[in-house]
Amino acid sequence: RSSIRLNGRAYSSDCSGLVRAVYATHQIDLYGGLGDLDGGNGVGRIYTHVMQRGSIHYGPTVRPGDVVFFHNTWDFNGDGLPNDPLTHVGVVEQVERDGTVIFVSWVSSGVERYRMNLQRPDVHKAGNGRILNDYLRRKGVGDHPTTRYLTGQLFAAFGTLFR
Repeated sequence: RSSIRLNGRAYSSDCSGLVRAVYATHQIDLYGGLGDLDGGNGVGRIYTHVMQRGSIHYGPTVRPGDVVFFHNTWDFNGDGLPNDPLTHVGVVEQVERDGTVIFVSWVSSGVERYRMNLQRPDVHKAGNGRILNDYLRRKGVGDHPTTRYLTGQLFAAFGTLFR
């Protein structure tokens, strides 16, 4: 789909819009009480909301419904360097026995499912061909040499709002 609509309300067609819509199904407004955007992005607003009303953590306990945040998934400030905090967000769908987190997020093609294994953040595929970490950032011609691309490499934090 090219847009996100829930109960007649339109959300931005991006990762923060998808996460907002998911949480709206639980009557949680992830932008509630935060005021104007002031040059930031929706991911930063969601992060602030979770900090104020839930908890930010780095695992190891992760559950479906948790929010997952990423840094440096694109060059938000346009300076050509991988120095862009909180540029992407998704919702945890499940956690596999080996710790691989499966989450959903909105990308340019719409809603996609991704995998992330924080025990092996630099590994795309295991020896048996199983994907451990999907590519989340597109490679660009002018990328800085320290640019990272895999979900485990770009991971910033998890957020929990309810249990």
